Amino acid sequence: MATAVEHDQPADDPRLSLSTQAARNLATTTKSEPQMQGITSRWLLRTLPWVQARGGTYRVNRRLSYAVGRGRVSFLKTGADVKVVPETLAELPPLRGFRDEGLLRELASRFVQRDFDAGHVLVEEGRPIEEVFLVAHGKLDRITTGKYGTVQRVGVLADGDHLGEEALRQSEPVWHETVTAATAGTVLAVNWSAVRELLDRSPEFRAHIDHYLATTKQSVNRKGEADVALASGHSGEPVLPGTFVDYELAPREYGLSVAQTVLRVHTRVADLYNEPMNQVQQQLRLTIEALRERQEHEMVNNREFGLLHNADYDQRISTHSGPPTPDDLDALLSMRRGTRVLLAHPTAIAAFGRQCNKRGVYPEPVEVAGHHVPAWRGVPLFPCNKIPVNGGGCISSIIAMRTGEEEQGVVGLHQTGIPDEYEPGLSVRFMGINEKAVISYLVSTYYSAAVLVPDAIGILENCEVAANHAV
Repeated sequence: MATAVEHDQPADDPRLSLSTQAARNLATTTKSEPQMQGITSRWLLRTLPWVQARGGTYRVNRRLSYAVGRGRVSFLKTGADVKVVPETLAELPPLRGFRDEGLLRELASRFVQRDFDAGHVLVEEGRPIEEVFLVAHGKLDRITTGKYGTVQRVGVLADGDHLGEEALRQSEPVWHETVTAATAGTVLAVNWSAVRELLDRSPEFRAHIDHYLATTKQSVNRKGEADVALASGHSGEPVLPGTFVDYELAPREYGLSVAQTVLRVHTRVADLYNEPMNQVQQQLRLTIEALRERQEHEMVNNREFGLLHNADYDQRISTHSGPPTPDDLDALLSMRRGTRVLLAHPTAIAAFGRQCNKRGVYPEPVEVAGHHVPAWRGVPLFPCNKIPVNGGGCISSIIAMRTGEEEQGVVGLHQTGIPDEYEPGLSVRFMGINEKAVISYLVSTYYSAAVLVPDAIGILENCEVAANHAV
């Protein structure tokens, strides 16, 4: 009878000992825990101070503000034709809160499309303001003349921005800046005469604008809050002013959001295959990792409470040249006191590093929780792959935050002490065993984020992250 030969054993070289392949059947292998590629560093969750939200709701009380925030308008593009979405005209400060959709549609129909090339001068400093402009696409540089006649660039306008509506607050409206095109693009323009014709025709529109003008004449501080009457530098016994600090009548409330799933494990697996690792624990560990990843994604991108959507438009700036540069990050940091955290997609951090290398600048890293992370001006720049990269993988954003209740910054919200709590703010509840002998566990985590004052968070937008900007 012929002797059996292993696949890798030559027929003319008989085996003299037990093969390793056969020996493994009697040996216990050394194995790792189940690995998961989707786990990230989740620096946002680690760096935010977490506040206990009793009752599942957190109310942000603020001083009464008379400042009307700026928004951004939206557009519809059909081929080469661009139209403004009428409802988004209410993002212009004079139209904030105006709800007459018919009049907004008529106003939108009066905007005329104008395409321009790079270098085109849209408006000139000192000339009368005769039109309102909406930036549909492209970048525009705001340029003014300094005290000693030098030309200074003071900002950038990009998609959705607008200019010219400030003429309502001036008796003799003139442009205080020159606006030139940094790139080719498109604007929509309407003449003030067309707006005045609508004002004369619609008493409701006139009343709304009059209310807006009356509100902007209130005595306010530089943040738009109602002034507190004070006296200083006096002598003797003058009559001191009386005052009080007014509050917002309808403060914003943040309700806790939830991420949930039902984890299912067959009893046969839980009973028989728990050595050397507990199957239920491993299933639960990976499920919780996935929930935490979703939690961080929502805290960045959720339209209700996500950081990208809750930053005021006045706290958003665009890069000057495309990729994020040291100058851009300086401008971002200068918009608030005490910036503690910078968050950016890894590709945006790489793009910023290329710009630093190009200028011969080598920022010192900082140590955070035992990790050396890149930094700018001593503020750690943490990677966060939840920040989207749009425009075909070329455009991203950088978030700057001041954090903590004591600093009137950004805080994370959760509630601890919930039933069947497994981790702070996360519960695992046994749901029973069904007729197919499958065990079910409800895994839930509750969270949100709150911006206590508008300047607690700022966004550097339109960061071009493609590597070809390195040179």
